[in-house]
This record gives sequence, structure tokens and C-alpha cells, in this order.
Amino acid sequence: MEGLQHSGWTLGRNLKIEVRWGGGNEAAARKHAAELVALAPDVFVVGGGAATEIMLKATHTIPIVFVIVPDPVGSGLVESLSQPGANATGFMMFEYNLCGKWLELLKEIAPSVTHAAVLRDPTFVYGIGQFAVVQAVAPSVGIEVRPIDLREPNQIERAIATFAQSPNGGIILTAGPTVVANVNLIIAAAAGYKLPAVYIQRPFVAAGGLISYGPNFVDQYRHAADYVDRILKGGLICPCKPRTNTS
Repeated sequence: MEGLQHSGWTLGRNLKIEVRWGGGNEAAARKHAAELVALAPDVFVVGGGAATEIMLKATHTIPIVFVIVPDPVGSGLVESLSQPGANATGFMMFEYNLCGKWLELLKEIAPSVTHAAVLRDPTFVYGIGQFAVVQAVAPSVGIEVRPIDLREPNQIERAIATFAQSPNGGIILTAGPTVVANVNLIIAAAAGYKLPAVYIQRPFVAAGGLISYGPNFVDQYRHAADYVDRILKGGLICPCKPRTNTS
């Protein structure tokens, strides 16, 4: 909203926004996508790779500006970063190599850690890529890693409790829709079991997490407003650009 206001767009005067939140539920996201396409908006702003994929299947004509998408080319959402093609453009979340820094950072802040639980969204294909990078870095820092798939809240809490029974453990929280939906539970569990944890976003630290290293997602939305402004004013869709500034 700040970015749009800077470009002269004011809610209720020359701008109307419809908002839907999937909450990590694919069925709900598909339902919302169909509802929004039926409203025939001028442009969509979509957060996350899963939601972007759903929206691309829902419309091939309405422009889509996406943010926080880990691998738009590898996942087939766009043809290339310089020439996206189709009706979508936007900002990639981060380079996968960044994921290795999470484990290095965990070892720096908690040298006694010898094993780490990597919490990932099993429905989020990019969770596999994130874990693969963390796993590749693990031998160099002397930490054994294993994934914990995030599903229902009760299952998440039980999994963290079971992991905490072994000493010298730590947590890496990767990116994914289920992560966002359950982050407060995860922060509370990590603190309750005294597990040092590395998070992907600064807001997670503001909510009580220990430390974060990752992209500035708020900044991505702010820059997405520039693309929306150009589209609303009749400009061409711009090429995708990575924005991986960290905090």
C-alpha cells in the first residue's frame, strides 16, 4: 500500500483491492483464485510459489506480479528471469545457496549443537531444495541434520518435543506456507525446549525467535508496487528480478 500510494494510487479513490488468504490450504487457494478471476481485476499480486502456480492455472490473460517465489524458472512459472513470457513477472525469494548459511549461523551462535531438525513444508516443493542445500553443508560444520515435515499443529509440537529429547540439538526453519501458518507455535516450542533456532525472516525474531537470516519480504512487496503501477498505467510487464537482500 505504501508503494502504491507513492505512485498516486489511493484506496477508495482510484484503487480497489480484493484480498484472499489461503493459509497453506491448497483447496482454499484454488477456490479463492477462481473467485478473484471472476472479478476480472486489472492485475494480481500473489505471494509464494504455490499460490503463483495456482493463479497461473486460473488465468492466462490477467497480469500477475508475484513475490517470494524461490525458483520461478526451475518450477516452470516463467521461461527466464530476463524474459518471463506468458502473463507473470515478479521477484524470486532467494538463491538456494543462502540456505547453507542457516546451518553455519546455527553453529556460530551455538557451538555445542551436533544435530539439527530442519522444519519444512512437505507440500512445498521448494522445501526439498532448501533441505538439500542444508544437508550438503552439514558435514563441513559438524552437524547432523534431519527433516521434520510440518503438517498439523499437534504433530508439529510432538515432533519438536521428540527431537528435543536428545541433547545438543538446534532448529532450522525453512520457507513455506505451513511455516508461516504455524510460526508462533514453532517459536514457542523452540523456546520451551531451549532449542537454538535460526529463522528465515526478521518478523519471526520480533515475535520471539532467536535469530534470522534471509530476504526482506516486505521490501519485495514494496517493489512489486512499482510493477503494479506500470501495469495499471498501461506499461509492459517487466522482467523478473531477484531481490535477496538479507536481514
